[in-house]
Amino acid sequence: MSDAPNNDTVLVVEDDPDLLAVLPRILTGAGYSVRTAADGEDGLLRVLEDAPSLAILDVGLPKRSGYELAREFRARGYQFPVLMLTARTTVDDKVSGLDAGADDYLAKPFEYAELLARVKALLRRSTITAGSQTMRVRDLSLDPATRRVERAGEVIELSPKEFALLEYLMRNADHIVTRPMITEHVWKHDTDPLTNVVDVYITYLRKKLDEDRKNPLIHTVRGRGYMIKE
Repeated sequence: MSDAPNNDTVLVVEDDPDLLAVLPRILTGAGYSVRTAADGEDGLLRVLEDAPSLAILDVGLPKRSGYELAREFRARGYQFPVLMLTARTTVDDKVSGLDAGADDYLAKPFEYAELLARVKALLRRSTITAGSQTMRVRDLSLDPATRRVERAGEVIELSPKEFALLEYLMRNADHIVTRPMITEHVWKHDTDPLTNVVDVYITYLRKKLDEDRKNPLIHTVRGRGYMIKE
């Protein structure tokens, strides 16, 4: 029986079809939930949909490299551990991975037992919850730890749901989030999807963040949803 925590989800972003087939089986057998992606863009979408407990990234990914993906995660405030997989073994390569935001580095080929040991150690050491780092979009900042929100140096007081909605929008900056996505991640299905509660709270946020300002942050994408634009 596995001793892996039941709630830990591992994202594997790997373009090698053989590894992409075998790694989920190894990790699932160890008790982890697994999500997969075959390129960097898809990997980012998987994170935006539901941040994992840990990400395993191949360095040489199509569309976005593992380095670029790790930087994007950190820029968006995600603090889950990142394990880099690569055939490159020079010190400079390892430094590049760590500088990009990776927590550990595993050279190919590797033993599956070592991979599992690294995953377990990273999850055990991970005491910082995803998103504890201050997020910024233009002149707006949000600190998940202190729940402090400022725009252009002015402190903005938000209700818990307003804060949760803004945090979700900021995590997905420059990406459209639909009403069902917001309902799932902010209200956790505790509201009727047919009601206009999302639109009401968007209006609340706009009054507090964008009213009387020439550069609004929150935008409606007609027929699709909402987004905060950089």
